[in-house]
Amino acid sequence: MNTPLSTPDLRGAAVAEPILHVVPEGTPASDTDALAVLRAWSEKGWLRRLDSAMAAFMRELEPAATPALLVSTAVLAQMEGRGHTCLALDQLLTQPDEVLAWPQEAQEERVALWSMLPATLSDWVDALRSSALVRTVNLAQPQTTEPDRGQPLVLSGTAAQPLLYLRRYWLHECQVASEVLQRTAASQPVDEAVVREWLGRLFDASGAGPKDTSEVDWQKLACAVALRASLTVITGGPGTGKTYTAARLLALLLAIDNDPTRLRVALAAPTGKAAARLRQSIDASMQELSQRLGAELGLEAFTQRIGAARTLHSLLGARPDTRQFRFNASNLLDVDILIVDEASMIHLEMMSALLQALPAGAKLILLGDKDQLASVEAGAVLGDLCRDVAQGHYDQETARYVKSTCGQILPPQFLSKGSSSTPLAQQTVMLRQSRRFGGLIGQLATAVNAGNIEIAQGLIASDSSGVLHSIPNPSVATVLDLAVRGRPGATACYADYLRLVSAGPAGDLADTCIHDNWVKSVLVAFDRFRILCAVHEGDWGTRSLNQTVQRALADANLFKPRGEWFAGRPVMVTRNDPQLGVFNGDVGVALPSAHVGTALRVYFLDGDSLRSVGVSRLAHVETAFAMTVHKCQGSEFLHTALVLPQGGAKVLTRELVYTGITRARESFTLIEGQESLLGKAIQRQSQRASGLASQIESRR
Repeated sequence: MNTPLSTPDLRGAAVAEPILHVVPEGTPASDTDALAVLRAWSEKGWLRRLDSAMAAFMRELEPAATPALLVSTAVLAQMEGRGHTCLALDQLLTQPDEVLAWPQEAQEERVALWSMLPATLSDWVDALRSSALVRTVNLAQPQTTEPDRGQPLVLSGTAAQPLLYLRRYWLHECQVASEVLQRTAASQPVDEAVVREWLGRLFDASGAGPKDTSEVDWQKLACAVALRASLTVITGGPGTGKTYTAARLLALLLAIDNDPTRLRVALAAPTGKAAARLRQSIDASMQELSQRLGAELGLEAFTQRIGAARTLHSLLGARPDTRQFRFNASNLLDVDILIVDEASMIHLEMMSALLQALPAGAKLILLGDKDQLASVEAGAVLGDLCRDVAQGHYDQETARYVKSTCGQILPPQFLSKGSSSTPLAQQTVMLRQSRRFGGLIGQLATAVNAGNIEIAQGLIASDSSGVLHSIPNPSVATVLDLAVRGRPGATACYADYLRLVSAGPAGDLADTCIHDNWVKSVLVAFDRFRILCAVHEGDWGTRSLNQTVQRALADANLFKPRGEWFAGRPVMVTRNDPQLGVFNGDVGVALPSAHVGTALRVYFLDGDSLRSVGVSRLAHVETAFAMTVHKCQGSEFLHTALVLPQGGAKVLTRELVYTGITRARESFTLIEGQESLLGKAIQRQSQRASGLASQIESRR
């Protein structure tokens, strides 16, 4: 079969009504049997219609497709929809119920079908390898890899841990792995004496210059290693100074460049809110440095040249009705330095597009918290890149370089042992000291991240200051009361911004300056409080809570909702629209315009800058009193209420709870729909199937 296969995008494809077929017990399954079962499972909601349609499409391409291929394809499609980039076949055979995460009632039917499929991993792999639709790629022995004939599926990994991919995700993984290796392995010249002098001045508040110390300054170390290659990953929890470090890195690059006026710097993040926060943090750090260093480096002019931080979609030039970007391998970004914050939110496809669009000599600095929730779409790229960062694995050359440039000696526990050193490890730094989250919220986040249920529960139960609070046996009314009035020790609530909406501008509405100041005050007040959910559906999901919170606020006479749009309605954009300049995850508030009478516009705050869109042009938004934890990444709120839904133990993970806690600046409220949900969530770590780390390892 030498003709390339057609692999159309099946998103939203129509699916024929299922033809149910009784599978005789104890007999081998035929392809018709398998498809009938898969379609029936889609009808019951255990699979998506898209998943069974993908299997049916494979049978159309290859009428002799084995049941193992059809079942693997349907499950693989479902796994991609849940954020995995591939299907780990060994786990599908040994831990099928954990992999599928289906309800108890589905297990009997799953067992019945599995009994008619290959019983061993090797037999299952052989059934896949026999198909002309599957390309086998051997990472250990590349010479045995099959030719690429456009097969829609790729079988990779190892004999013990085979991985099945949709072709598109395999290609993205290959591209990311190749780019990461090239950018971390290619060394760039560094004048170590000059760098040491400048690092001392940038990090020593007294200005006395560098000092030898036995305690590692990971921020200084991150700046030093970032000079050596075109890709650096800096990870750390809230308050560890990721953007503080990035600002000093920019100043360092400016100081050592032969022609600093040429440096083209771009700032970006996955969401508009995260991008705005990145720019604010960089500006604040640069202003502090400028005051300390004076006009020597010209930091003020340099900062002004950087321009506004942008979403990744905006940076790459997202286009309507296509997943392709304007900037790509054939049309590169015009940048020398790119700093990207909240990198944990970047999915595999986006990371692939970003790396391909970046010039070979440009520096990419990825900032993010490896312990936060991964992206909504497939992939956990930052987690893969930072898999072993806590151990360091720095080689002897890095240890020598750090001592020369930073005046610091790396402790033995952070040095590589045997073959554990990789080019990526030398360019990955974990910031370990939090300067902002040292209080109770930080202690709680640390306990959750460490999996210590007893300490986490004890912190919440014993706090009498009002910073941490748990509501036992809550009802929906409890959540509504919190939204309307707050609680003792944490008064921030939605009444704060709605009172400002009701009061209106302190002056003429048509005065642009007065109007803009009023809008900004409303948006800032709205961000004082947020309800975070784990799910969309059910009494404890975003859809139900948004409706009930809105009614409760109206009953409290805080606003008067009439129809779909009304002054004070908070909304979140759910689809990218580059033409309007709005992107998925942007949050704003509908308010009267300053120029068109009472016409409503949705206003968004990016740092100190406002942008707005008429409500009639926003077709893809949803009310945002309650948001999922995924959607709030990159944001912080004075008071955060995290809702763990009743009966939702399977969707709750340690990463979700940790991310929700770290959205709170001053107060955190935990709402458990049933007893012990916090402990169950802490026990359950999120695992995403991926071969990216193995690909990077195999290519070095």
